Amino acid sequence: MDRYLLDTHIALYLMTDSNELERDIREILDDYNNLLYISTVSVQEMVFLKKRNRVKLPWKKPEDTLTAMDSMNLQLLPVKREHLETFARLTIPESHYDPNDHVIISQAITEKMRLVSSDRQFENYTSQKLRLLFNQR
Repeated sequence: MDRYLLDTHIALYLMTDSNELERDIREILDDYNNLLYISTVSVQEMVFLKKRNRVKLPWKKPEDTLTAMDSMNLQLLPVKREHLETFARLTIPESHYDPNDHVIISQAITEKMRLVSSDRQFENYTSQKLRLLFNQR
């Protein structure tokens, strides 16, 4: 049994049954032996995007994001003190400006989870013990 933390876009792809997921990644995410997690930061981002109508999602209300998350058996990973300690020590490249990404990366490093993402910036953190599973879009 492996544990995976899904980046926000990957969670959205999974929850909307998008064809943006590579076949190998889809197989991992569909394997019921794997535990899939989503950061509270990602849920916050999705609710915000829905409220601002920045993404088209099959659910009607922002609060339905939580129901969609539950229906996919995504476990919620709250931000803990240990994650913030990792975040404080994280070396951040000048070209990567998203603090939400930095917290998600810190969670994955701290929890020793594979982080599934399509964001090329995340490759910059593998030298800092990020275990990245990259989804080529």
